[in-house]
Amino acid sequence: MAHRALDRMLDAIEGDGRLDRPGHRLEQGLAFTENLLGVTRGRARGLLHGVWLGHPVHPFLTDVPIGSWTMALVLDLTGQKRAARTAVGVGLAGALAAAVTGLHDWQYTHDNARRVGLVHGTLNALALGLYGWSWWQRGRERHLRGLLAALLGYPLIMVSGYLGGALTYNHRIGVDQTDRRLEPRRFTRVLAERDLTDGRPHRARAGGVDVVLVRSDGRIHALEDACPHLGGPLSQGWLRDGSITCPWHGSAFELHSGESLNGPAVAAAPCFQTRVRDGWIEVRRAPTVVGAPPGSTLVHQQEVRP
Repeated sequence: MAHRALDRMLDAIEGDGRLDRPGHRLEQGLAFTENLLGVTRGRARGLLHGVWLGHPVHPFLTDVPIGSWTMALVLDLTGQKRAARTAVGVGLAGALAAAVTGLHDWQYTHDNARRVGLVHGTLNALALGLYGWSWWQRGRERHLRGLLAALLGYPLIMVSGYLGGALTYNHRIGVDQTDRRLEPRRFTRVLAERDLTDGRPHRARAGGVDVVLVRSDGRIHALEDACPHLGGPLSQGWLRDGSITCPWHGSAFELHSGESLNGPAVAAAPCFQTRVRDGWIEVRRAPTVVGAPPGSTLVHQQEVRP
């Protein structure tokens, strides 16, 4: 019964067009603020998205307030008032960090996911306010009021956590959108060399996977065409200083390694090995594991032949 009620709530949020206007205004405000602070340029953008971590930084920060406030509830029930206030304070610090990174990620979402994210963030803000009041009241020795505020805030973070899970598991926000299969294992013809123009991305097909080819500094690079963030077409992006930028949200990737440089994509774009034979450009998937035990199934799966 509970999951049906939650599913109905989620469907109602996703179908509520009234959330679009406040969401659009919030996005504009965030973009203006980040541009003013210089967050959209340099290392700050990648730091908030989690490029340094290899996956979004926001989800694991949310564990801090949820865990701390759960501990505060247990401490309250056992009469440890001072320790409970400390746990509430730790949760507040974690919630503020999660809010900053979550807002930074949210502005690069769309449609139903944006609506769910807006409600998710609103519930978190309400819980943050209640726990902030709880911490303040506890500091003034009004523990009963502090406990009441915490009891009102805890269900909010539980429902918000469910919506956060829906963003990840239903809408795949923060999930790598690329094809991580090992195909093609063998070099496969994708394009005549004469058809690849220097300094211009070109889309091709290799073993059922779309790739983007780029000739730069005398070398031919190949990455998967889908941006790891939300699947944007890299072949429609632009080149700059040895990198290619997704046209949808501005994620930049190094041509030679596929590594993300700035976010919102945090995963690397899959790379392909390239060669030219008989006037044709050929590619194959670059091996992803090099240290598997000899004779293992993984080695056999990744075996590549000329």
